[in-house]
Amino acid sequence: MKRYAFLMLLMIPALYGFGQYNKYIIRFIDKYNSPYSLSNPSAYLSQKAIDRRTRYSIAFDSSDLPVNPSYVQQVLAQGKVSLLSTSKWLNQLLVYCPDPATMEAIGKLAFVTKSQAVGNIAAGTVLPTYERFEEQVETLSGAANVQSSMEDNFNYGSSYDQVNMHNGEFLHNKNFTGSGITIAVLDAGFYHYKTLSAFDSMRLNGQVLGERDFVDFDNSVDEDNSHGMYCLSIIGANVPGVMVGTAPKANFWLLRSENVNSEYPIEEHNWVVAAEFADSAGADMITSSLGYYVFDDPSFNHSYDDFYANTTMSSQGAAKAAAKGMIVTNSAGNEGNNSWHYIIFPADADSICTVGAVNSTGQIAPFSSYGYPGRLKPNVVSVGSGTTVFGTTNVPVTGSGTSFSNPNLNGLIACLWQAFPQYNNMTILDAVYKGAGGYSHPDDVYGYGIPDMKAAYLILKKKQNIELYGTDWLFASPNPFSNKIQLKLIGQVDGMAQLSLLDKNGSYIRTYTLSTEQQEVYDTAFNALDLYPAGDYTVLYKDSLTQRSITLRKTGIYLRDWITVYPVPFSNQLSVYLKSPESGKVSIRLTDGLGRVIEKIEVDLAKDSYYQFKFRSAGALSRGIYFVQYSGQQEKTIKVLK
Repeated sequence: MKRYAFLMLLMIPALYGFGQYNKYIIRFIDKYNSPYSLSNPSAYLSQKAIDRRTRYSIAFDSSDLPVNPSYVQQVLAQGKVSLLSTSKWLNQLLVYCPDPATMEAIGKLAFVTKSQAVGNIAAGTVLPTYERFEEQVETLSGAANVQSSMEDNFNYGSSYDQVNMHNGEFLHNKNFTGSGITIAVLDAGFYHYKTLSAFDSMRLNGQVLGERDFVDFDNSVDEDNSHGMYCLSIIGANVPGVMVGTAPKANFWLLRSENVNSEYPIEEHNWVVAAEFADSAGADMITSSLGYYVFDDPSFNHSYDDFYANTTMSSQGAAKAAAKGMIVTNSAGNEGNNSWHYIIFPADADSICTVGAVNSTGQIAPFSSYGYPGRLKPNVVSVGSGTTVFGTTNVPVTGSGTSFSNPNLNGLIACLWQAFPQYNNMTILDAVYKGAGGYSHPDDVYGYGIPDMKAAYLILKKKQNIELYGTDWLFASPNPFSNKIQLKLIGQVDGMAQLSLLDKNGSYIRTYTLSTEQQEVYDTAFNALDLYPAGDYTVLYKDSLTQRSITLRKTGIYLRDWITVYPVPFSNQLSVYLKSPESGKVSIRLTDGLGRVIEKIEVDLAKDSYYQFKFRSAGALSRGIYFVQYSGQQEKTIKVLK
């Protein structure tokens, strides 16, 4: 995240005339007669990007179409001009042109609506030199924190606090670790990410999908600035017991858009081009710890009037990226203590998540930029003061700045989206905001506050459950049932719950005890119920806070007394159903009309338990009168006919 020596800039005279610049933006008026078509998006978008549009019902529009190649060729035909990059969202080119006459000719083309110098002054001009990134890192002091629970899937080491502040381990313990989510990291370079141990598993598993350099156009970012590497480590590091990031299984595109050696609007154009690449390549998310408001030539400076007006290139690009279905998170800026005071661009963009910084105790970092009046910004905050990052010497270090709070939260949002891929970017962010501690009382310092990823998960899980099951959370079927009741339960508490089956007299027949989590879905069943007589039964749910019941009816034999014989008359089968009136050994006999015993069953019974017994000899008997005799503490004889 940029911070500038603002007072020093005020002392720099407006010494750079536009004739001294050699890189320009050429904006076109339309895309008329483009060879590309909205009906054939595969010509300019990856299948993954097309799938995102389809999944979230995002229509293709003219901003998806590449810049008209005919216009490009006509620009290049004007003289000493070279194409560097194109932005289809802004419908513009970035060109190198050392010849003012050529630029004058380009500006007269009928389809050119704007030509503007954006940076890189002519060779030999002396630039002011001062540090352009506030985020400094220092050696990690003291013993590294370790995970607080042996139940955690990861041993986070020194990064535990910044994960735990958001209940991030809750998602990780459910195996939501960013897998399947692609994050585009826009930054100034990713120094030695190919050799540092923090990224060993990332390299081994092929999680880096590629790298692009929109500054030097060499598409190699490993030798450039370390700032992006620090940010990447906060998300993707995976060294158990040392440092584990917030989305260690995510995939990444590493995109360099920032030139730390100077500050000109060209970098805002680069930001947009990198975001477009991320969209076209099918990235799901963008994390950007970059921002702009003052430049080496003060004539380029933004003003407060630009806030929320969608006038700066970077804010236009960020808003467009969100409109294409990506989640965009951006650092708020480090201007809280400075004269500018407010967020910087593109942190003002609509529909993106702007992240401020707090320390490990949740107190706002003094440098964290305030939101400018007119819109809620920042949206949320994360750990950006004393944040653990992976250093260039192969050990964790600490650093401070909203540059670091942003990726910390971005990774956790990736894990949340992995859990609920059916929901679009705005639905995911809405849950993040509603799950934050200050959602009911937002302000221009904390925004909605510190997000709790468990709370966000439960919001989305409840939404999912309502869509699948309605507002009910206890289900028992079929009704009527015969030998089995299928049970479905949506957890109401984090703790123990009890499911019981009761007969018509309120006696407990079966009881299951299970450990539940809120909004998780559990399936179980009461099996082997055929021995119980027909009638009304109750499924009863109880936990520490809630009780609910469902009444069902069982088909088959109705036990009108404590013992029933079925069927009457009988033919091939004869069964005895009973609810035992006693405990102990009893005898059940089948006799003929003269009292002779045909078959005898001796069993031990438990009082109030249900039983079914079958006489195997029933099918061989001739027609006539028979008797079923029960003998125990109770005595009963039932006359039956075959």
